[in-house]
Amino acid sequence: MPVMARSLALIVLLIGAPFEIATAIGTPVSGQIRDRAGRPISGATVSIVELKRGATTDRDGRFLLSDVPAGNYTLTARHLGFAPAAQSIRVSSAAIELSVTLREDVARVEPLNVTATRTPISEGDSPLASVVLSGDEVHQEGNVSLAHSIAKLPGVRSVTSGQQIGKPMIRGLFGPRVLVLTDGSRLEDYSWSDEDGPSLDARIADHIEVIRGPASVLYGSDALSGVVNVIPSELSYSPDGSSTRNEALEVYGGSGNIELGGAALVNGSWANKAWRVMGTGRFSQNYQTPDGEMPNSSFFAVNGEAAFGIRHAAGSTTFRGAHYGGEFHLLEASGPEPGDPDGGPVRQVLDDRLQITDDRLAGGMRLETKVQLQRHGLSEVSDDCVPPPGQTTCTKVKDQQAFGLALNTAAVEMLAHHGNTAGLAGTVGVSGMAQLSSSSGPIFLVPGATVISGAGFAFEQYSAGRVAFVAGVRADERSLSSEARPEISRAADSRSWSALSGDVGVIVHLTPHLAANANFGTGWRAPTLFDLYANGPNQADVRYEVGDPTLGTEQSRTLDASLRWSSDRFRMSVTAFDNLVDDFIFTNPTGAVQNSLPVFQHTQTNARLSGGEATVEAQVTSALVLRASHDRVQGDERDNEIPLPLMPPPRTIVGAEIATSDRGAFRHVRLGGEVEIDQKQTRLNPNDFATDGFSLVNLDLSFEHPLRGRPGRFDVVVRNALNTSYRDFLSRFKTFATAPGVSVVVKASAGAW
Repeated sequence: MPVMARSLALIVLLIGAPFEIATAIGTPVSGQIRDRAGRPISGATVSIVELKRGATTDRDGRFLLSDVPAGNYTLTARHLGFAPAAQSIRVSSAAIELSVTLREDVARVEPLNVTATRTPISEGDSPLASVVLSGDEVHQEGNVSLAHSIAKLPGVRSVTSGQQIGKPMIRGLFGPRVLVLTDGSRLEDYSWSDEDGPSLDARIADHIEVIRGPASVLYGSDALSGVVNVIPSELSYSPDGSSTRNEALEVYGGSGNIELGGAALVNGSWANKAWRVMGTGRFSQNYQTPDGEMPNSSFFAVNGEAAFGIRHAAGSTTFRGAHYGGEFHLLEASGPEPGDPDGGPVRQVLDDRLQITDDRLAGGMRLETKVQLQRHGLSEVSDDCVPPPGQTTCTKVKDQQAFGLALNTAAVEMLAHHGNTAGLAGTVGVSGMAQLSSSSGPIFLVPGATVISGAGFAFEQYSAGRVAFVAGVRADERSLSSEARPEISRAADSRSWSALSGDVGVIVHLTPHLAANANFGTGWRAPTLFDLYANGPNQADVRYEVGDPTLGTEQSRTLDASLRWSSDRFRMSVTAFDNLVDDFIFTNPTGAVQNSLPVFQHTQTNARLSGGEATVEAQVTSALVLRASHDRVQGDERDNEIPLPLMPPPRTIVGAEIATSDRGAFRHVRLGGEVEIDQKQTRLNPNDFATDGFSLVNLDLSFEHPLRGRPGRFDVVVRNALNTSYRDFLSRFKTFATAPGVSVVVKASAGAW
């Protein structure tokens, strides 16, 4: 494995290099954050994106970032209730004093994206179609399910199992074809059934960036259809080295499933160090539908993160630990068990991660070293059993462990970002990963395995006046060694794959506000353990799944074109795409029966997915914003034009938001509403279950009011306000239950988040 060996050796050399670089004392960057009326904004977060260094404004709206090394940077300012702002700064030997104005309006626009190129870039300069769930929306939509939180973004859906579990779907593909990142690092977990969603609590995020389209050139396997990057808040360092401390608290309650929960935040700093601790807790009963209660749909979850950072003259080093854990009660696809309506499996998820990120400047470049250790556990408690080999019957045991899966991953990545020299900027990187997995019974699903991978890539952007060109290339190598597992009749096996990914694009700024973009990219993904070696019952989906050890890698080729308009009062984006996927892996019924379950075989075909997204946002007045979006995708097997399974139907969302003037102590009062129209999917795969189209009305209200001298915010969110009875085509429960009915969520928070 020469590519992998060379990549890992280079990583080892580069990890230690940044810590040996001599640094010089930096320059202070200070300023004031104001609103458009000239009033100072206290509690705003100001950060230098490239250095991952932040500060919080005082009561006069002032901030100070000390010891900033010389270089070109992007400074951002954020505060709930305001549109974020960004500006480029050049730091040399002289101190810098800035004045930044935040627009107090209802536009929710993130000025930057770091996922599409690995460096901060404006939306108009992004080679890939992207969309962001802003800080305001994260605060309002911050569910325990990441997929539910981002499901209304254009081109994004959620394949759901009730209100608490979902898989992000981008442009018709989901599961291992959508890569989920946390602060730019891969989230490694099992992507088996519909009940295994990403192990991230969206409420802990500062904002969430979504890339629509293949990004394998930047992130490797699994970024076939898109990327979801959950970005946490930056640490805020003391402006003058003195000790600081801040606390914030949030509580909420929901009516649809009697859900109660809250979040707590404590952060502070002293000298050149900063820290942050945040946690969430949630509990719910069974959720309600217009037709009654959905049995066995309750859950509880406790999640959190802790971060500690050290600032130095050339950058910073951050240690971040995260925990995700909970129990999620689910129903099998066959519906409630007769005589036991609250019976059914319980999914138990436990995920712990440690991230170490070092950013510093050296020789005109910014070196970024990222190390992540992750342990992911997934188990199911149920009454199910499987006959031992050679037998046809077994004895059910109440609430026993049905299966257990454990995944341990160590990953390292070294990136070298070079600045804009003669119009050229980009990133060169190498990465490596080692992964150990194990499986336990009595229901065995897959064998244990070891995965080793390595990669190297380069991504460059050249700007010449109004035209910018992007190009990237990446080489990946991965090996897999599986253990023998007699319980599922699988012998020990070894596989290896090599893949070459590329991307080329052009961005033309036709006017200061209008940009046209065309991009061609390739993507790939290696088969999962379940694709290759599954040989057992998937009780949740009422099927017996059989893998195929001979499956090859999926390869995609995507052409993407867009037209984007962006100004203070009007934003518009129209995007079309065509995605050809060779050796697309899917499960197909064989007609056979095993253990009273229909047998589904993992197989491959050639597929084509095409469609597009359109969005518009207009600031009609200083108080009124109108929004609309539409997305659609069509997926077929290329050889016989049979529709691919579970293709989302076309969807349109139309909404408005009104911001009233301050009413005494009540500030940033906002009232919003939207209508979501999901059409009926008429292009069905033979294995699809048809559902009717539906329309939903959603409402939200938010305002700020001091709570015992602290900043306070109140949110009221009403989902499915008309209590519409419907079945979502992308829901696993659609065959036996309607979707959730009306739900009112009331949330109150105090302190600076």
